[in-house]
Amino acid sequence: MLEVRQLRKNYGSFEAVKGISFTVKQGEILGFLGPNGAGKSTTMRMVTGFLPPTSGTALIGGHDIVETPIPAKALIGYLPENAPVYPEMTVAGFLDFVAGVRGYCGAERARRVDSAVECCRLGAVRHQMVETLSKGYKQRVCFAQAVLHDPSLLVMDEPTDGLDPNQKHLVRDMIKTMAAEKAIIISTHILEEVEAVCTRAMIINEGRIVAEGTPVELKARHPSGRLDEVFRSLTQGTAEKTTKR
Repeated sequence: MLEVRQLRKNYGSFEAVKGISFTVKQGEILGFLGPNGAGKSTTMRMVTGFLPPTSGTALIGGHDIVETPIPAKALIGYLPENAPVYPEMTVAGFLDFVAGVRGYCGAERARRVDSAVECCRLGAVRHQMVETLSKGYKQRVCFAQAVLHDPSLLVMDEPTDGLDPNQKHLVRDMIKTMAAEKAIIISTHILEEVEAVCTRAMIINEGRIVAEGTPVELKARHPSGRLDEVFRSLTQGTAEKTTKR
């Protein structure tokens, strides 16, 4: 479903992403791990077409995100970090607006809104103003807009950041429920997220992939059998050297 080919992103002389390549198939949930500033969000923005790469590309269902962005983006559901919503709209009104932007009308438009509300368990707040919702509910509204068109590829940047344990459990359960029919990427720095929902994980540091495998395979790389120790061993040394300079 997704094939990333040698993505690079430069900001002047600074190379934020340094030739990243990977694939994600239908039924996979890929955890994209890394410390702050590692290049996770930059990579996700290039994959989804929100940020042009300096070089390289990504293929979504065979469509090149650089050369043929419209058919490629039609297959993507994107939940960015701190996803924007319109606070003055009701939940149903906002989702209806998104459905209209997606080109749906009439009965199909209403069906898409109903399906997103049910999928993301928003029935209790369907007619409530977005600005009055808790952070957990707002995140689920953002989730709903990302899946309203039933995308083949779902890309989420920090989907549970700032949520309480109950809200995290609910969002993770929603992700796992959708996994069989989609290719999913979760960019996160929360290690427990990877063990809770991901079938495969990659660790990125300083714009490069430094490890890849199932959570079990990654944990086996350290005598402690702990993912946090593997993460530190692959990312902390470089950060310390940079600080000393």
